[in-house]
Formats: sequence, C-alpha cells, structure tokens
Amino acid sequence: MNPVLFAFLITLFAGLSTGIGSAIAFFAKRTNTKFLSIALGFSAGVMIYVSLVEIFVKAQDSLISELGEITGSWITVIAFFGGMLLIGIIDRLIPKAENPHEVCKVEDMLSGKCSSDKLMRMGVFTAIAIMIHNFPEGLATFITALQEPTLAIPIAVAIAIHNIPEGIAVSVPIYYATGSKKKAFMYSFLSGLSEPVGALIGYLILMPLMSDVLLGVVFAGVAGIMVFISLDELLPSAREYGEHHLSIYGLVAGMAVMAISILLFL
Repeated sequence: MNPVLFAFLITLFAGLSTGIGSAIAFFAKRTNTKFLSIALGFSAGVMIYVSLVEIFVKAQDSLISELGEITGSWITVIAFFGGMLLIGIIDRLIPKAENPHEVCKVEDMLSGKCSSDKLMRMGVFTAIAIMIHNFPEGLATFITALQEPTLAIPIAVAIAIHNIPEGIAVSVPIYYATGSKKKAFMYSFLSGLSEPVGALIGYLILMPLMSDVLLGVVFAGVAGIMVFISLDELLPSAREYGEHHLSIYGLVAGMAVMAISILLFL
C-alpha cells in the first residue's frame, strides 16, 4: 500500500472514532466509567511510552547525525517542549465551558443535571473546539505513520480511545437539545474529520520542505504533543471517569503492550 495512503487511513480511523462516542450516547443509559477510565489510562500509557522511548530517541538520532551531538541534542529538547507549548496554547484558547475534556456523562443528561437552554451551543462549540484541538493530533498520527509504520497502529488505537469521550461530549448535548440522533452524529463525525484534514494540511505544507533536520524537529514536536495530551487530558479524564487506581493500571498496561509490540518488531 502507498505509504501516504496508509498514513491517511490510519489517521482517518483515529479521528472518526468520535462516532463510537456518539453510539454510546445514543444507546447507553449509563456511561461505563470503569471501562473508559482503564481505556483512557491505557491510551496515555501507549502515547507516553512510544513518545519517550521511540519517537524522541529517533528524533534525537536524526538531529545529532545532521547537526552534531551538542546542537542536535539541544534542538531535540527545544522541539519537544515546543510541541508541548503548541498544544498547551491551543488548550488555553479553548474556553473551559466548551473544552472537550470536561466530563459529562450520559446519565447526567438523562437526569437533567447538564441540561440548559444552551445545550445546542455547548455541543456545537465543543465540536469546534475538538476540530481545532485535533489538528495537531492528526499531524502527529500522520507523520508517525508515514515515517514509522510499525508504530502507527498502536498510536492510532490510543488516539481513537482518546476520541471516544470527545464524541460523547459533542453528541450528548446536541441530541438532548434537538432530539435528533442524525444531527448529533453529524456534528460528532465532522469534529473527528479534523484529524485527517489536519494531517493533509500538515503534509502539504511540510513535505515539500522536508529534510532530515526538519523531520527530526517535527518528530520531537510530535513526542511533546503526545506526552502533553496524555498528562493534561487523558489521565485527568481517566481519573474523573473512574477510580485513580484503574487509570494507573490502564497506564501501566498501555506501556507494557507498547513495549512488547516494539520488541516484536526488532
């Protein structure tokens, strides 16, 4: 399969998992908090491990081979924290009320706990927030899939798990505001499409300029983005959905599965 097509399909799969969140919102009477807590912790474990053990190291090796040990090491670290800064700024620009990582459960809507006259606005703005937020995630998934195909599938699965609660956050308020499953699913679907769109835009901008140095910088930035997402969003969300220990068990399991999968490809 063409590497670009493979990377795009992997990114598309990760983005459109928001539809799974929509399905949960439509057909579940209660949110399976224990499952989501473990799953989000697992996702964080996969992303943290692969970022620090594989992606950061590959970025550093690439930059050192091109720029020398001292300069290459400094650029790697700067790009890593630059990725964190980028995703942190995006998070700060999203109002808290529309932040896709504010936990709202299906049963809260059924009881009227989350309801208000602004349910539709909440859902629409959450969709917009997710679209903005998912651009760098899409680029991170795409670049990783393009350069390291063996790492692509576990990373895509981790981001897909991460996107399930985002799908709930979009579809639940829109569904209870309009009574239309079609509208709720459409907004959730569109918010997920921003990942492959972000991947394509990033690819079109970066690929004509791509060199070993730029690839190293992008890879280090991707590592920073994924570590920040894990620490700032996935683990706090996992703790909100369930017990603290469940999220940590999921985290360790995610790291272990990622470590084994890397060893199997040696």
